[in-house]
Amino acid sequence: MKLFRVLTAITGLIVMALLFTPWLHAENDVWNKKTTLTFSQPFEIPGGQVLPAGTYVFKLLDSSTDRNIVQIFNEDQTHVYATILAIPNYRLHAPENTIMNFEERPAGSPVAIKAWFHPGDTLGHEFVYPKQRAIELAKAANEPVPFTASELTAEAPVATLEKAPIRAEEPSGEELPIARAFTAIPEAAALPQTASSLPLVGLIGLLSISAAFVLLLVTKRIT
Repeated sequence: MKLFRVLTAITGLIVMALLFTPWLHAENDVWNKKTTLTFSQPFEIPGGQVLPAGTYVFKLLDSSTDRNIVQIFNEDQTHVYATILAIPNYRLHAPENTIMNFEERPAGSPVAIKAWFHPGDTLGHEFVYPKQRAIELAKAANEPVPFTASELTAEAPVATLEKAPIRAEEPSGEELPIARAFTAIPEAAALPQTASSLPLVGLIGLLSISAAFVLLLVTKRIT
């Protein structure tokens, strides 16, 4: 009878782990905000690149400490075109579909990406441009543009992006702290939209260890 109860408990633990596994994969996609977008015309990204019309994958860098670094891949995700610094951007209402905002540009010039919002999220990501480009975009759009004075290329290391100082360029040419140039983000909106998958991984690991320990005890008693 005791053996039957132990085996039943082990089976229950294994079933729980199997049930949790699909949830872990699904949450990971939401956590990275993976989005596939097709552009009908060339577009400019921070770092001086103009990407041709086509299909691209946008994802947040898989980091639990910095949620404002965006990576752009080709359609099958075999090549990274750029790893881009961003700042939080807030909308009053969460969009039903993906929204990609663009900076105003002179006719005939490639559009420059401005901000990216994921479906169901009021908190998005506004892209940070190099200082000289931010000056030009701020004047053209007549609105502040976040910039960093650091010389960041599309291949800049993540550690460099995380430490880069960010300010805002006003259309007048004045430089301001980010907090003064952009609307403050409500505290509720600043909270993560999804929880990290790390606690779930820990739970599954704990269940597996417990099951193995119980199985070891059972084996010793039988032998």
